[in-house]
Amino acid sequence: MKVAIPVAQGNLCLHFGHCEEFAVFETDGNRVTGEERHTPPNHAPGVLPEWLKKLGVDVVIAGGMGMRAQQFFNRYGIEVLVGAEATAPRQAVEKYLQGTLQTGENICDH
Repeated sequence: MKVAIPVAQGNLCLHFGHCEEFAVFETDGNRVTGEERHTPPNHAPGVLPEWLKKLGVDVVIAGGMGMRAQQFFNRYGIEVLVGAEATAPRQAVEKYLQGTLQTGENICDH
């Protein structure tokens, strides 16, 4: 399974579409087995979900994401978790795998 985290200034980016890069973690179900960093293409509706799907991503963890983006991810069969804290990307993925990731409200209002 692959998990993607939008990253800004080294931490999980609270605004999905405003990230500097994506950290994509390969997992074996309960631990991280690899990590890659990718610079995203220019942001436009539907571009990032399609791009992440081509990278083989199964799950996206973000602080906030608009409903339209979430709908695009649903079309590609990618699970979306919103309301995550601005923390180290690897830490967020490890908590997700352990079932201890805390998520709150979607901070995106559009």
